[in-house]
Amino acid sequence: MQRHRLIWLLFERHQLITAEKPQAMLHVAPEPGLAQRFAPMPHLRYVTADLSAPSTTVRCDITAIPFEANSFDIILCSHVLEHVPNDHQAMRELYRVLKLGGTALILVPVKGEHTFEDPSITDPLCRERYFGQFDHVRVYGTDVRQRLQQAGFRVQVVQATDIVADSSEIERMSLSVDEPIFVCHRELS
Repeated sequence: MQRHRLIWLLFERHQLITAEKPQAMLHVAPEPGLAQRFAPMPHLRYVTADLSAPSTTVRCDITAIPFEANSFDIILCSHVLEHVPNDHQAMRELYRVLKLGGTALILVPVKGEHTFEDPSITDPLCRERYFGQFDHVRVYGTDVRQRLQQAGFRVQVVQATDIVADSSEIERMSLSVDEPIFVCHRELS
C-alpha cells in the first residue's frame, strides 16, 4: 500500500533504526510487508502486538499495553486508532510505553479539520456511511494532532513531500501526498 511504502521510506531516509544503536520497537497491528523487513534486523528487538491476530508477539488491547513504562525506542501504529473506542487512553498508553527521547509514528485516515465521532452509531452500515468503514468508530480531522499532544507527545506532521523531495519520485512510487504521518516524540525532560 502507499502508506507502507511511505513508512518504510521515512524509516530508511531518516535513519530511525541503525545498527550502531540497538533499539526496541513496538509495532501495533503489524502490516506483513513491513514486519518482514523489521523482524530480521539483528540490532532491533522487534515486538508485535494486536488485539486478535494470533501471529503477533503479544495479544493485547492498545488501551492496556502489557509492558513497563519506557519500554520502546520506536512505536509504529498505523491505521489502528480509528478502530479504538477510547483513543485517548490508547494514545496515553503509547506515550507511557515509549522511552524518553523515543519516537512513535502514528497514522490515521484524516478528513477535514475536525474529528467526528458518535458512540451511539453502532450499526456497521451506519459506521461505514459516517466513518468510511464498518469497523471505524470515528473519522479524524487534522485536530488529531491536538489529541496526541494532550497525551503528552510533541507532534510533527510529516507528508510525503517532507520525505521525498522529487515529485517524479513520489509519482513513480505512487505515494499519497495527502496522508500525514504524525511523528510523535516523548521529550527527555
